[in-house]
Amino acid sequence: MAHYTDQTGFTIEITTLPQRIVSLVPSQTELLFDLGLNEQVVGVTKYCVHPEPKVRDKVKVGGTKNPDIALIRELNPTLIIGNKEENTQEVIEQLRTEYPVWLSDVNTLAEATGMIRSLGELVCKEPSAQWIADKVQERFQELADELAQQPPARHKTVPRRVAYFIWRKPWMVVGSDTFIHAMLEAAGFSNVFGDLTRYPACSEGELDQFNPDVVLLSSEPYPFKEKHLAELRDIYPRATIRLVDGELFSWYGSRLLRTPDYLRRLRESLLQP
Repeated sequence: MAHYTDQTGFTIEITTLPQRIVSLVPSQTELLFDLGLNEQVVGVTKYCVHPEPKVRDKVKVGGTKNPDIALIRELNPTLIIGNKEENTQEVIEQLRTEYPVWLSDVNTLAEATGMIRSLGELVCKEPSAQWIADKVQERFQELADELAQQPPARHKTVPRRVAYFIWRKPWMVVGSDTFIHAMLEAAGFSNVFGDLTRYPACSEGELDQFNPDVVLLSSEPYPFKEKHLAELRDIYPRATIRLVDGELFSWYGSRLLRTPDYLRRLRESLLQP
């Protein structure tokens, strides 16, 4: 019997190698498959869309906030993977009365790579998890080094003050103490809502108090489209407004391997007229 402490400080007992895993977190579902656990993952949420060929035929247990507990019981899991932010405390506490539940809590890059390594240990995929975590760190360090080495003139030409929107009606933005905030900083941006915490809702009057150079509209959780750009132009007529891939800003599993290059290309695009 082995004991594992998750990122919330909760310790679970695992008697055998987990062979029936239910994942309630999209980014960690993708990580499990990238670790080679194709057969062991038996249940995922309806938001677990990557890798599509592999999640296609897995049992969908509902959403991240309201999974079907009865359906999870039918799957008879030996391990459940969750997240402090994406799953509700009520659901996690209920599941913990019946199953080992390992919970992540990720707001920084270091916590993300720590999660990857810990999850690899939990499912006996340490070498693969270590490789992914090391590569993520390496690629983010390369981006940081590039930003540090840019000539001052070029560095100043990239708009830096950014507002990142995740919801509409009401408008909701990204504050500090979030993984997206950490990704904005990694890209060399300054979050204009960084003095606020988590995901504050703002009226248009409150938004007027901030003056971003760039407004980023995320593809998730609200699916912002081209048609929404005009609404933000009315609020911020002088800002550059862009649609961005929310997965590459907020997924903290193996998708992070792609994020530094995406952030690099986003910065470059802001240099274009």
